[in-house]
Amino acid sequence: MIQINILEFNKEYSKKGGNKMRTNLKKSTVLMISSVIFFAITFMLISSTVCAAPLKIGVSQIVEHPALDAVRDGFVDGMEKAGFIPGEDVIYDFQSAQGDKTIGMSIAQKFKDDRVDMILAITTLIAQTTVQVISDIPIIIGAVTDPVAAEIAESWESSGNNVTGMSDEAPNRTQLELIPRFLPQATRVGTIYDAGEVNSVVQVELSREICQELGLELVEATVSSSAEVLMAAQSLAGRVDVFYIVTDNAAVSAFSSIVKVSLEEKIPIIVADPTYVPEGGLTSFGIDYFTLGQKSAEKAVQVLEGKLPSEIPIGKLEEPEDLTFVINLDIAGELGLEIPSELLEEVDSIVLSGMSWNRDK
Repeated sequence: MIQINILEFNKEYSKKGGNKMRTNLKKSTVLMISSVIFFAITFMLISSTVCAAPLKIGVSQIVEHPALDAVRDGFVDGMEKAGFIPGEDVIYDFQSAQGDKTIGMSIAQKFKDDRVDMILAITTLIAQTTVQVISDIPIIIGAVTDPVAAEIAESWESSGNNVTGMSDEAPNRTQLELIPRFLPQATRVGTIYDAGEVNSVVQVELSREICQELGLELVEATVSSSAEVLMAAQSLAGRVDVFYIVTDNAAVSAFSSIVKVSLEEKIPIIVADPTYVPEGGLTSFGIDYFTLGQKSAEKAVQVLEGKLPSEIPIGKLEEPEDLTFVINLDIAGELGLEIPSELLEEVDSIVLSGMSWNRDK
């Protein structure tokens, strides 16, 4: 608010104008005070209608694909439900690294230079690069499978730094247990992943152990980019009975290549991310990435309310209502598979005639 010191103003004016001016000022003082009070009250009324400067939130993801886009959209939805309206209370800067770590680093530096108020880092690689660049701005993670193994956080309970958020750790055991239920004769499971992506390595190592317990053999094909996925899928043809695709960004970015081999070679796909069942997967039991984004927004709100990120545990989607069981009946028909009736009774969603049909939970 603008403040005017009438006494100082009078004193300065008197020095310049002498007694005559001083006399005139005395006569006008009441009018001036009244004017100042009027304008002050008017200014206060106007100020009360003007909102504080909106938050600036930088959003970075390694690449654009349905699951990661769902995290982003869920976060925006969750923030809006908490009262942060886009364009009014919050301004988002959406960025994609296009699968390139170097671009991801540049995006983090941009956010630092722009002094954004908060960052949503989607995927492990983006979270890692952002943490390397920024230590004094809250970072909310989304779609990071194991933040501890990725050295993003000291523990699940406390990151020990400026990080909190949500993990997309998949229920790998439950997913792999679907194989004997859908394909009782299957013995060899093929998987494709980027060995340089920490979250993928963690999932594959766990899957290897689970497969051994289930009497299955995990056959692995590694890639360094999505451009190599088609060749990797073709290399597994004739060697495996089913594909199991974890939440690996390289693999899902080229998911259509895996579907192509799946249909040509009659190899069903069980995918960790339910988002890809309508895209050609046979089935999935996994987390809903839109919900993951909403839960990440809840963590962000806690930070905005005054908590330090290190005081907010990193969460997981573990409740039954946060998981979804999906079967693509169109794909089952193309592969010549008959789905047991008990599985149809358990399913939350089916894909039929190119459309998704959901059962109320």
